[in-house]
Amino acid sequence: MQSTVLAFANMHHHGELFANVLRARRDSFILKRSWDLPETMGMEYDQYDTPASRYVAVHDDTGRVLAGARLTPTTARCGIYSYMIRDAQNGLLDSIPQDLLYDEAPVDETIWEVTRGFIGDDVPTNVRLRVRLLLTGQIVKAGRELCASRMVALLPSNWTRWSKRAALDLSPAGRVMNMGGIEYQAVWFNLADKLH
Repeated sequence: MQSTVLAFANMHHHGELFANVLRARRDSFILKRSWDLPETMGMEYDQYDTPASRYVAVHDDTGRVLAGARLTPTTARCGIYSYMIRDAQNGLLDSIPQDLLYDEAPVDETIWEVTRGFIGDDVPTNVRLRVRLLLTGQIVKAGRELCASRMVALLPSNWTRWSKRAALDLSPAGRVMNMGGIEYQAVWFNLADKLH
């Protein structure tokens, strides 16, 4: 098991891995959760999949994706869109409540967003924790390399159960809300003590 951070600038070095991330996202969000999201050629995508974003993939030697997440700078802009959490707060996304954050969504080059996080449904129970720890560890490492002091994420509301094991400094950024039959909460990742 290994992890890779993909960007539009390096994905050509990793064969089918980026396409496999989008295929695994389709399996997780469209097939498993029945979310109404864009898809084509067996891959899920949206307006935030741009060269501004980075993608963390946990995968095996064959390129099978076990888990993943997307990282987007809060300074991103593409047409009328910025980043998912801010656009939801600004009323651009019907599927996410506008009051998802306690405060105004940041626009700051030291703050990145984490979205589309998933662990594949076919990952066996006995390795799920190891996959989660590798995924969250790589998210923190990537954040550090991107000079992020904080990240904001939409996570299942059970994040308090596993965040201590992952040695993450997380705190609520908004209320618990039901989206697609799952309880989610906006959460801050504090990376300030990890930037050295």
